[in-house]
Parts: sequence; C-alpha cells; structure tokens
Amino acid sequence: MCGRTSCHLPRDVLTRACAYQDGQGQQRLPEWRDPDKYYPSYNKSPQSNCPVLLSGLHFEKDADSSERIIAPMRWGLIPSWFKEDDPSKLQFNTTNCRSDTIMEKRSFKVPLGKGRRCVVLADGFYEWQRCQGTSQRQPYFIYFPQIKSEKSSSIGAASSPEDWEKVWDNWRLLTMAGIFDCWEPPEGGDCLYSFTIITVDSCKGLNDIHHRMPAILDGEEAISKWLDFGKVSTQEALKLIHPTENITFHPVSTMVNNSKNNTPECLVPVNLLVKKELKASGSSQKMLQWLATKSPKKEGPKIPQKAESDVPHWSSQFLQKRPFPTKKSGTGLLERWLRQEKEKEEPVSKRPHNQ
Repeated sequence: MCGRTSCHLPRDVLTRACAYQDGQGQQRLPEWRDPDKYYPSYNKSPQSNCPVLLSGLHFEKDADSSERIIAPMRWGLIPSWFKEDDPSKLQFNTTNCRSDTIMEKRSFKVPLGKGRRCVVLADGFYEWQRCQGTSQRQPYFIYFPQIKSEKSSSIGAASSPEDWEKVWDNWRLLTMAGIFDCWEPPEGGDCLYSFTIITVDSCKGLNDIHHRMPAILDGEEAISKWLDFGKVSTQEALKLIHPTENITFHPVSTMVNNSKNNTPECLVPVNLLVKKELKASGSSQKMLQWLATKSPKKEGPKIPQKAESDVPHWSSQFLQKRPFPTKKSGTGLLERWLRQEKEKEEPVSKRPHNQ
C-alpha cells in the first residue's frame, strides 16, 4: 500500500523537475492549475493536497493530449457520483486502489473509463515493516535510485528558457500511477479534484517490508503513455501497471509516524544496528552537522563507511529473509540534497562556521 509520501520541493523547483517533451518533441514545462493549493511537505498523509501530473486535455478541449498540467489534488478519491454534501462522509477508503480489482469497483472503473489517469509526484514514499515478535513497526523511505548525470546544454536551450534558470539535475522524483475524479457538491460550489494511488504486489526487493507497493511509472515513455488518454486506450495503459525492481530504500526515524512532524529529519537514514534513534531537533546547526556525516556521532561504535555506489545493506532483525540485489545507493545523494535545501532556507549569518 502507500499511505504516506514526501514532496517538499518548492513550486518552481518541482516544475523544473517535471520538464518533458510534448508531442512535437519540444522541451516543455508543465503549467500549474490552482498553484496556491500546493504546500510542500516532508510528511504528506491522505486527505492532504498532493501534486499530480495530468493531460491538459482534461481542462482544454483543444489542447494536445501530450501537454501536461500540474494540479494539487486531495489524496483520497471522492467519486463523482457521491451524493453527500461532505466528502468526509465517504464510508470507504480510497487512498489506494488495487490493480487487480480496479475494473470491478465503480469508484475507480468509472473515472478510469473516462481517461482520468494521473501521475502522483513525490520525493518517495514511506512504508512500515512489522518487527518480528513485537508490536512495533519500523518505517522506511522508498525512492528511485539516484544517479548523478551531466547537465545537458540542449535542454537549457529549450523554447522557453525564461521559465527556468538552470537545468534540473537533482533528486529524481518518484512517479506513481493514479486515477482522479471530479466531485461537485450537491448544493453547488467548486469542484473537488481528488485521486487514488494504484497499488500492485510488491517487488522482491520490498516484499520483506510490505506485500504491496505503488504502481511506479519508471521512465518518460511510461509516464507519457499513462497520461495520454487521447491516444492510449485504457487496456494499453493498464499494461504499464506492474511492480518494478528499480527501487531503493533506507530506514528512517519513527518520528515520521506522526504526520504532524514535517521536517527534513523524516527522510534522514538511521542505523538499525544502534538502538538509540535520532530525535527531532529544532537546531538547524545540529541538523546540518548530522547530515554532513554518514551516521550521528552519538551513535555507538563507528561503522566502516561505504562508497556511494554501494548499496545500503541494512543487516538487522528487520530484514532477515533474503538479501537485496545490488543497486546504486541514493542515500549519499539524499544527505547532500537535504543539506543543500536547508542551506538555501537558512540565513548566511546563522549557518555554522564550518559550513
């Protein structure tokens, strides 16, 4: 399943991260709809507004179906046929939609038949693993493996260079397949756009954490086909819905359990070999110092550092069943990325002298 995500990027940065090629091969940035409804967060939960990509054809009849819009939508689909005056009165959970029953349930079958497909954007998502022999659960942050790429001058010379100052060359967003719908209050009022995330059986790498995972669209081709309902039929689009092994993860602090906690600490890797967990701190200086190292200095014996290209193998009581395949780790990039974001927000005068 998928019940918690992170999407903390500012609006302009999120826009650059979603650059794409339209049907004519032109480099484009998606346009925003209701941009003021977007609130960045390290800890997004159902019923909050999350950014989704969708075809511009949903809003403009003359638009090219390959054109993209970013719109903040309510997480938890409210069917268009719902007759109550309050969305919270919906009696069943629509946070996720199982791929194997998607064509059986009216709430999902109807909007899917209308081509209301979307891509849910996130830094990554959180999942909780039940600890053997206890009632406790260990949270993990799950995301695309991060590979540093060279900046491309051809992208920088796109048709609308004034829309961005630099090429996006940072964290790769997780792109999850979703369905959205538009609900109109019975007594009149603004339409409420809401969505659900499609889930599939977990891949082998995540199966020991949870048996379900979001349907992840891996790559520009998959995203384009899922969004372009004008050219790609429902039957063809559903072929894109399957597990992917192109995923990595690391354990995080249990502070993420409370959705009110919205700080970078939610994403920071913790060491499961050490019983003492990182606690949330209001001090920016301590946070930056922590991110500058692989693990907090307070945490017991030192663990040999690994090269950034190595996989973070979390050998602990929580992952015993099978070894995980070797992949490039995004943990080192994650720490640098978080540190850079923090530096952007912090006044120079308040930064630690060693930065």
